[in-house]
Amino acid sequence: MSESHHHAPVLLPITNGQTVPLNRIPILTPDLFQSVVLRELAAGARAVTYFGMKPRHGLGLDLHIALAHDSRNELLLTSTHVEARTVPSMTPVQPQLHLFEREIAEQFGLIPEGHPWFKPVRYHHAEKPNVDAWNRPDDQPILPAVGDFYRVEGDDIHEVAVGPVHAGIIEPGHFRFQCHGEHVFHLEIALGYQHRGIENALLGAHPNKALHLIENIAGDTAIAHATAYCRLLEALSGVQPPIRAQALRAIALELERLANHIGDLGALAGDIGFLPTSSYNGRIRGDFLNMTALLCGNRFGRGMLRPGGVECDADAARIADLQKRLNAGEKDTASAVELLFDTPSVLARFEGKGTLPKETAAALGIVGPAARACGLARDVRHDHPYGLYRFAQLPMSTCDTCDIFARAYVRRLEIQQSIQFIREQAAALPAGPIKTPIAPLKPDHFALTLVEGWRGELCHTLVTDEQGRIRRCKIVDPSFHNWIGLAYAVRNQQISDFPICNKSFNLSYCGHDL
Repeated sequence: MSESHHHAPVLLPITNGQTVPLNRIPILTPDLFQSVVLRELAAGARAVTYFGMKPRHGLGLDLHIALAHDSRNELLLTSTHVEARTVPSMTPVQPQLHLFEREIAEQFGLIPEGHPWFKPVRYHHAEKPNVDAWNRPDDQPILPAVGDFYRVEGDDIHEVAVGPVHAGIIEPGHFRFQCHGEHVFHLEIALGYQHRGIENALLGAHPNKALHLIENIAGDTAIAHATAYCRLLEALSGVQPPIRAQALRAIALELERLANHIGDLGALAGDIGFLPTSSYNGRIRGDFLNMTALLCGNRFGRGMLRPGGVECDADAARIADLQKRLNAGEKDTASAVELLFDTPSVLARFEGKGTLPKETAAALGIVGPAARACGLARDVRHDHPYGLYRFAQLPMSTCDTCDIFARAYVRRLEIQQSIQFIREQAAALPAGPIKTPIAPLKPDHFALTLVEGWRGELCHTLVTDEQGRIRRCKIVDPSFHNWIGLAYAVRNQQISDFPICNKSFNLSYCGHDL
């Protein structure tokens, strides 16, 4: 259904990376907006982004949402204007919206009435919402992990609080367990310690500074986030990067996936005390990071991408060196990873632990390897292809056991596929330039791009004003979708299995906190 009672469009179909005039996006009444959104989500759509934006003139708030029908390779846009301070919460019907609604309340003070667990998301210490949704005095800051936590009452029930300071070098996050002995009834995760206000910092930022901020949204996902942001600027300026640049971007993106997947399997081995794979994979991860450094001089790919293409080219000698290192890395990885999956004591710790049922994962909007490990066929490279992936697709790796084993096994398959993809693309690297000059951004336009990072789908959205300046920037990291999946997967598990369950998701604190 794409029309309202008055036959006006209620949804605007777009493709990944497309830009559209802002006035083409339907503006619905709040009631119709909720009805349309809930209908599409019930029909199998996903919410890829949902955010607020102050109107150019007048009071109130503009709400924009993008919905994805993956099976139809379709993205749908719609919006509404709200002048009331409250709106009915859609979370009780569609829990995948729970964080989006809380984020909008935190940033703009629009309260979702009936939200089942209405709390701040990132705790904006330095930013005062336009309306104080949390009813705090002006001189009382909103601090991370301060507030009500869900509690289970009963004999012998005890609470375990972990973090935000953790053992080892790790980002801060707070975990509150409700347990009976070792048995976990409930886990609540409180984040926000890494909030830097990146979205607001991007407004009016010089392009070089903006890209530096983008690459530091989540440091281990610098290439994926830079890819998304560069594609936005290219769409808004009507520029298509050269095919050689697109190939180099894809190679870099798959190298980023390889380094992190290999590191994750090594970390999973370490969490159960299986030292052979743990030790080997730590070194092999470094080898793949060094392959990225071979391409651009930085192990995490920072500085490689630029709007309109890439900054660094690769001559024949460099490509030959990359292929040589890739072959060696493939051999080393196969030995270490096969040892992991061929060891019965390892499988005993992986199988049946940290289960996230397929239906629950779908309801929560889980993305990336965590979704594919639940049997959900979700991969932007396949469902909403972009760049080189329009011409050279990778097979989608899924598993249906929904447990720690599945999340590890999907990584194993994706390692094999990414190595083969890089080998083929490097061998047939197109000739030509690596960069196209960027034109001024189109005024009063909306652009959205999806990229499959190694953790899963990330979404970047830009809205320009009448002068072509950035009016609103919205970023959704895959961790924003997936932290709730970890909280669910720990239910009815042993608390001693939490570290391995946590590592099987390996989510980003700063990617969530922005």
